[in-house]
Amino acid sequence: MREIVRKLPRYNYIYLGDTARAPYGTRSQETVYKFTEQAIDFLFKKGCQLVILACSTASSEALRKIQQKYLPENYPGRKVLGVVIPASEEAITKTTGSKIGVIATSGTIKSNAFKRELQKLNLKIQLFQQAAPLLVPLVEAGEHGSKAADLILGNYLRPLLKNKINTLILGCTHYGILEKKIRKIIGKKIKIIAGGKVVAEKLKDYLERHPEIKTKIGKNSKRIFYTTDLTNNFSVLGGKFFGRKIKTEKIKLN
Repeated sequence: MREIVRKLPRYNYIYLGDTARAPYGTRSQETVYKFTEQAIDFLFKKGCQLVILACSTASSEALRKIQQKYLPENYPGRKVLGVVIPASEEAITKTTGSKIGVIATSGTIKSNAFKRELQKLNLKIQLFQQAAPLLVPLVEAGEHGSKAADLILGNYLRPLLKNKINTLILGCTHYGILEKKIRKIIGKKIKIIAGGKVVAEKLKDYLERHPEIKTKIGKNSKRIFYTTDLTNNFSVLGGKFFGRKIKTEKIKLN
């Protein structure tokens, strides 16, 4: 959200964080799809024309079915995009070699979504994947600056470094918060693909190519924030991550 607003500040945005049921990375595909469908339905009923699943697990395990079945049956003319394809495209463009690493949630790794998309683009790519289930809870707890974060990241990144990767995809939007720590561990030579910045750039290109969507989006710089569970911790950390204070309303998805 922060990176998209920086890139495209004049548009109206609704943010929905399913904080009551996160993280999605350890849940079944069926549950991830159900939760994703509920969130999309809520946002479309609020008038959104385009929804971005800012979650690699949802993008991996729900997006295709949403696009192929749910949208044509319920909201023809509306669009839903994910974060896996933009990150994969950017990795192929930026990598200086054939070895790409991915850290992501367990659900995203099991789905093999990054492997699928990367090999569509380049069959010669060697992909090394590492599930990192502790990172989302770590960030959500506000412990991203702790020594524990250094130790956990070191354990997750070490196998990828042993495989001499050229590029590292941060396969979960939470991981962008840890980018500086990750950079210290992997060094300067390995390229880092961080989802937020990439998605913001790709969204700008998408809207230029799809004026039928672009013209329907409000341009009053409104920002509305909803969550399914509201805690003081979220309000404080959400404001820090977004870069300014946010006012959040609690809602229920069903």
